[in-house]
Amino acid sequence: MEAINAACHDENLDTASSGRKTYVLDTNVLLHDPTAVAAFMEHHVVIPMTVLEELDHIKDRRDKTVSREARIAIGMIEKIVGGASPGATQAGVEIPGSNFNGPLGTLAIYPDQLIQEDGVVPFLNATQDQANDNRIINVALKLQSEQLEAVVCLVTKDINMRIKAKGSGLNNVEDYRHDRVLDDIDLLSTGYEHVSGDFWSTIAEVDTIREDNVTLHRLAKAALPNAYPCQFVYDDEKFLAYVVKIDDEFVYLRVDSRDNLMNQRFWGLAPRNLEQAMAMRLLDDGDIDMTVLTGPAGSGKTLLALAYGLHAILEQRKFSKLILARSTPPIAEEIGFLPGTEEEKMAPWLAAFEDNLEILHGTDECANGSIDYVKERANIQFKSLNFMRGRSFNNAYIIIDEAQGLTQFQLKSIISRVGADSQIVVLGNLAQIDNKYISPLTSGLTYLVERVKAYPHAGTMFINGILRSRLAAFAEENL
Repeated sequence: MEAINAACHDENLDTASSGRKTYVLDTNVLLHDPTAVAAFMEHHVVIPMTVLEELDHIKDRRDKTVSREARIAIGMIEKIVGGASPGATQAGVEIPGSNFNGPLGTLAIYPDQLIQEDGVVPFLNATQDQANDNRIINVALKLQSEQLEAVVCLVTKDINMRIKAKGSGLNNVEDYRHDRVLDDIDLLSTGYEHVSGDFWSTIAEVDTIREDNVTLHRLAKAALPNAYPCQFVYDDEKFLAYVVKIDDEFVYLRVDSRDNLMNQRFWGLAPRNLEQAMAMRLLDDGDIDMTVLTGPAGSGKTLLALAYGLHAILEQRKFSKLILARSTPPIAEEIGFLPGTEEEKMAPWLAAFEDNLEILHGTDECANGSIDYVKERANIQFKSLNFMRGRSFNNAYIIIDEAQGLTQFQLKSIISRVGADSQIVVLGNLAQIDNKYISPLTSGLTYLVERVKAYPHAGTMFINGILRSRLAAFAEENL
């Protein structure tokens, strides 16, 4: 134990003298972002042995999502410390590429099972129900007592654990914020920009050009400084345009009209407000590979995505199948215990799609027969996101529902499954997150909306307005 403390203490002295901070990571941070150990720049990262034990337990779970991320995190840790000696592993091994413009960060494994009460540091009791949390907090408390001049910070996404750590005397406790792309969720991109008054009255100079048989208005970037590709711009008069592209100097607009947008029809479905109409235009744009639709419950996200999928497959013949997927809530992770095929197992969690099929065909003379016929002709397949990894979906129209509860890492692994000649639509409502470790600011959906803004083959749209009922509108705003 003395050798271990000496090795850690020497490293901590170096950390204090260089101004580097020491970050102790909780297990949920590595599950949220398996590459988190490389996100702390030049600082010293400490992973308690308890965290490794929890990862080892989680990697064999039946939940494919969390177990895969545990294995990735373990693999990354092993890649860094695998060739180091025991002493170096406890003191800190350089993290390759953690900071290309300065000193490399270091990663250390702390044997917290050897920590004992020494009468100086008020350690938490590690025999309680929350023993693992307490052991991790004890590591931070121990390091804080050993390096009085340096900053020791516990990083966890567990709110209660942050409160416990503060109450135990730990000076610095933080949430993991590396994946946070916004400071305020109200700043989230909507997919459109509303200009008050008359748009053209604010423009000093404009050029009209022809490009690929399309008439475009070329404006200086200063006129629309916040514009991005695939964004709509409209004013209080009759002006409405679409941002086709942006270069270093100019913004290129293709003028459209509200009437054209509102007259669109997908599988008999017409837009009920301007946001829905703009979303339909994005869905039907052959140059867009991914559309992200956000908005409150009842705004029509799922209905629009499903209607366009049927329209594209059965009328336009653009795709050969329609894949409907969503992550199953924690109570349903073990869908293998449910009877039936994958589609039958997923049916309870994809009932929203069945409801929307009923809306589209509820007035048919034989509604059930129409729905069954459409499901067969459109080759509609119900999938669990837990079993989509490792697959490639070609010539498919893919709808990912309830994406607000996914991390950025999970969404990336799903979107990377999209194959050739396919299109994906990601749906989510940031007001309905049921993952205790995810907030609207750290949701993978928020990350996706902000990251794809500059990509010319992806569009985003926030659809406002509750179209279900006045009761649904009241519940969304007041309950």
